[in-house]
Amino acid sequence: MLTLASKLKKDDGGKTGRASGASDSTHRVSIRDRLLTKEVADLEANLPSTCKASFPDENKLHHFQLAVSPDEGYYQSGRFQFEIDVPEAYNMVPPKVRCMTRIWHPNITENGEICLSLLREHSIDGTGWAPTRTLKDLLNFDDPLNIDAAEHHLRDKEDFRNKVQDYIKHYAR
Repeated sequence: MLTLASKLKKDDGGKTGRASGASDSTHRVSIRDRLLTKEVADLEANLPSTCKASFPDENKLHHFQLAVSPDEGYYQSGRFQFEIDVPEAYNMVPPKVRCMTRIWHPNITENGEICLSLLREHSIDGTGWAPTRTLKDLLNFDDPLNIDAAEHHLRDKEDFRNKVQDYIKHYAR
């Protein structure tokens, strides 16, 4: 994170005019990257202690992972890895989020697809992505997708808990 922030400062360098020639295009920083410099700092400052963001390449804030280790509830003792890719058109379009850990969850398929109305570019209920949203808004997961898991939870909460714990033992340690 600091690497990109210092790059932004260096690139701006107090210049008011444009640099000439090819060096201008190689030093240009996208709107997405300018937004992410602030938003990633805000996200990290607001993450609960059970979450940790990591950046494989500190110069690419648009691609990062989020590890979630719940300390209560059905998913307690599991460690779940999410991958977040922020497209160049951000903040006009939502980030792409995928669960990399196999999980039994009503809002996540076993292939890692996540159903969260916030991640939809156009949502009928009006809760979808909007340019006023930020990465912090991704911390709310309340949207059904895995119908089997949702029905399982409604039908038999104890058996649901057992299945979740079985998944944690096999996939989320």
